[in-house]
Amino acid sequence: MSGFTETLVGAPSGGTFDRAVDHFSRFLGLAVGNLYLIAAFCTMWEVVARYVFHSPTQWVFEVVMVLCASAWMLSAGFVTLQKRHIGITVFYLMASERVRWWLDLFAMVVGVIALYMLVSDTLVRALESIDLVERGGSAWNSPLPMMLKTILFAGLFLYLVQLLVNLGRHFRTHVLQVTVYAVLALVCLRLLIQVIAHYGEGGGGMWVNLEEYLHEASGSVIDQFRVDRDSVGIATISLLIVAALLVLMMTGMPLGIVTLIISVVCALAFYGLQGMYLVSTNAMDLLEKYPLIAVPFFVLMASILERAGIAQDLFDAMSIFAGGLRGGVAVQTTVVAVILAAMSGVMGGEIVMLGLVALPQMLRLGYDRKLTIGLICAAGALATLIPPSIVMIVYGLSANVGIGDLFSAGFIPGLMLALFYVSFVLVRCNLNPSLAPTAAEIALKTGQETKLGRHQVAAVVMCVALIFCVMGSIYGGITSVTEAAAVGVFGAIAVAAVRFKFNYALLRDCLANTMAVVGTIIWLILGAVAFVGLYNLIGGADFMRQLIKGAGLGPLGTVFVMMAILVVLGTFMEWIAIIFITVPVFAPVVRDLGPALGMTPDWAAVWFGILFVMNIQIYFLSPPFGPACFWLKSVAPKDVTLQEIFISVLPFICLQIIGMLLVMFFPQIALWMPQALN
Repeated sequence: MSGFTETLVGAPSGGTFDRAVDHFSRFLGLAVGNLYLIAAFCTMWEVVARYVFHSPTQWVFEVVMVLCASAWMLSAGFVTLQKRHIGITVFYLMASERVRWWLDLFAMVVGVIALYMLVSDTLVRALESIDLVERGGSAWNSPLPMMLKTILFAGLFLYLVQLLVNLGRHFRTHVLQVTVYAVLALVCLRLLIQVIAHYGEGGGGMWVNLEEYLHEASGSVIDQFRVDRDSVGIATISLLIVAALLVLMMTGMPLGIVTLIISVVCALAFYGLQGMYLVSTNAMDLLEKYPLIAVPFFVLMASILERAGIAQDLFDAMSIFAGGLRGGVAVQTTVVAVILAAMSGVMGGEIVMLGLVALPQMLRLGYDRKLTIGLICAAGALATLIPPSIVMIVYGLSANVGIGDLFSAGFIPGLMLALFYVSFVLVRCNLNPSLAPTAAEIALKTGQETKLGRHQVAAVVMCVALIFCVMGSIYGGITSVTEAAAVGVFGAIAVAAVRFKFNYALLRDCLANTMAVVGTIIWLILGAVAFVGLYNLIGGADFMRQLIKGAGLGPLGTVFVMMAILVVLGTFMEWIAIIFITVPVFAPVVRDLGPALGMTPDWAAVWFGILFVMNIQIYFLSPPFGPACFWLKSVAPKDVTLQEIFISVLPFICLQIIGMLLVMFFPQIALWMPQALN
């Protein structure tokens, strides 16, 4: 087992039962990571069958959906064991150790309650689907809905069991640990009763009567707390929901659990026990979103390229083109960042790669520290805007916008920002030559001249070919985004093989990393989707839209307010949560404003998507919680402080704001390319 996998996996601890559950979660998580490679191969085969053999398949879509849904759901135990769920931990880390213990306890208890309610309902839906052998009605007509509902139940159950084991481990006294295991036993018994009663339905018997009694008793207790939403008012409900969101987030609780528990509470308060059907249905809808499959493919592609060391080859190769420019290494760093962004779509990995490769090199050559640090953070963040961007994929799913249109719309704004960074660096370096040396000064200082080797030429050629295959197939309408991502996976494998870096250990580590990263993301999205769906159902989205429209700010004024809200939310909330909470409200408003802005509703949604992504890019750099700054700090030399990073990114944040304002006032910067391609 490699060092990376050992670090990721860790070692089991606790009693025999704890260790057994931990081992199972660990083994299953690492095993299902391999499903992503199988899914990518199947998707690649669909492309080959369509264009080489002129015989499109009927089975690939549904097989890939099941494979990826299985990887998403069955990694729940692993992600929970490793405590990788995303939460806002700023205030949590400021608390004392004793307070953190209580906050962890509160988060786990709330999570157990939310997951149990959802597990109980999804079990019923899965059993009903199995009875009907529910099919999708496609040409292949596989039992896709039945399998997805069963997989959803299995994932939620694994999450619940591992969370209860973590809760038992959280206590030090034997009595409390036994109490937790007793709760787990009661949960399993309750689910078993549901299964027995379901198959004994209509025949009477003790188990059926017991299940009916438990269902009626719990329903009557919940009905005591039913709320008439019309009498309370949607405005009051919205304020209470926002307050609850903020309070729970500040505790450091995983964001997926925060949105899930609020969904469960709202469903029970407004609809009674039957309202759980709405939560489970919204969660089920997530597993049927085919474009979301592109996310693990792009993460896997980026992971392979990162471990193959392609960033170093690109950096060396681009140095030959810097010539005698003062600040030429900064220019080549930006070019490398653009190429990496066009190959991966994953910002965190790109900043880490640049931090490992470019930062030490530029500091060693005498580049100004603040200029170097700010440029690497800003250039690395281009992966959110230059396609293929995972942020764009998630926005497109939430706003019901074509992901291909978003990709082509983000291309020119991304290059525009890169040009801003290069121009800023060159102007500053020429005004103040002490900030950066020329190539001749570097050669004099190091005693070496940069020459372009054969392997560096090969690296550049392969990277250009990979970008052309992935993005060209999307822009040309040859493949869907998901299919292009699968092509990218095998393109990355080819790049690693040519560099003699591809082996079993690399592939295993990349699949394990993909499973952990995507497993973390998917549970946050699941909770957000369940919350947004229920909030829309009680009239929350309509209320917010009317509130925004009724402000009388005009079209651009309304967009400015939306951007300001995103800036505020970005100071304490993860970007995925921001998308799923705000986009279902904002996107319909922007569509309605489209004619007033001189655009069709659909193009207005695409334009707003680019503004949204550019705003998220600013969030990634903005102090005090900018993730890009923390990612760079994790790989920077020890003398580089977080405060220095925050100061260094400020000029580049100003450039990002200028770029966003240009796109806002001149929409054709973003819309020209997708409209031309259409």
